[in-house]
Amino acid sequence: MSAVRAVVTGGSGFVGGHLVDRLVTRGDEVTVFDGAPPAGPAGREHARYVQGDVRDLDRLAEAVTRGVDVVYHLAAVVGVDRYLARPLDVIDVNFSGTRNVLELAARAGARVVVASTSEVFGKNPSVPWSEDGDRVLGPTTADRWTYASSKALGEHLTFAFGRQHGLAATVVRYFNVYGPRQRPAYIVSRSVHRALNGLPPVVYDRGRQSRCFTYVADAVEGTLLAAARPEAVGRAFNLGSTRETSVAEVVALIAELTGAGPALPVDTAERLGPAYEDLPRRVPDTARARTLLGWECVTPLRDGLVETIEWARANPWWLALPDSGAA
Repeated sequence: MSAVRAVVTGGSGFVGGHLVDRLVTRGDEVTVFDGAPPAGPAGREHARYVQGDVRDLDRLAEAVTRGVDVVYHLAAVVGVDRYLARPLDVIDVNFSGTRNVLELAARAGARVVVASTSEVFGKNPSVPWSEDGDRVLGPTTADRWTYASSKALGEHLTFAFGRQHGLAATVVRYFNVYGPRQRPAYIVSRSVHRALNGLPPVVYDRGRQSRCFTYVADAVEGTLLAAARPEAVGRAFNLGSTRETSVAEVVALIAELTGAGPALPVDTAERLGPAYEDLPRRVPDTARARTLLGWECVTPLRDGLVETIEWARANPWWLALPDSGAA
């Protein structure tokens, strides 16, 4: 049996990098398409690397060629700090880049898995969110919603290519994925980064918001299943833990595991202004993933945090990165 030929856009990134590692380990022929090489000293020497921007169709065509079996599209501009600073890039990369990927995959006859986000649901108060739940967003004047809207448009493109061009495509929506190698700009990664650098973790609005934290290995497993199962074509899947945890709780647990001091309280409205609006709850309904993919999040939060902290302690290059938080 010949090896599967896979392309991972955004394969130098956090989830993309872990996905590449899994694909290489199982013997796939992997091409990474990204604007930058992998972070850190290790690299992924067993994967082919094509440097480029997903908005550049000609350059992308050097990676997504005939003979490719599956394209995992994870390239995006993501993170609060980035969509507040670069809202136009968020829209352009997440929409135009996704269209380019879908167009080339359709030409190549490849299957596609498009990575999306829990943020497409916006502030829908009816949790847990099923895949077909309503989207409830804030005003277009708030840059906070550029990411959610651009990723939702990417999903519309994905399903439209399926209906009009017969593209075998699936969408996976990640819910607060964390783990080793994540840029220190998110709740878990930033808290671990600050704690191990002797700084207090930051908690916005007393940490009353709740999230469902998903270990990266679980997210990767769900992504692989979405590419493998015929019944996944034309569908979206929520990939997330169903254990709801407040931000205050997860930061306190990180402080316990690292020996850090008390968290530094920050008022969101005062620090970030009207361009940002936080979400009180973000909880997935994962019945579809359990039923059709046989998937569920199996890593307990404490275990995932221990793995993340141990990795961070062993990788001083990551601890030397700048704090990328929005405030």
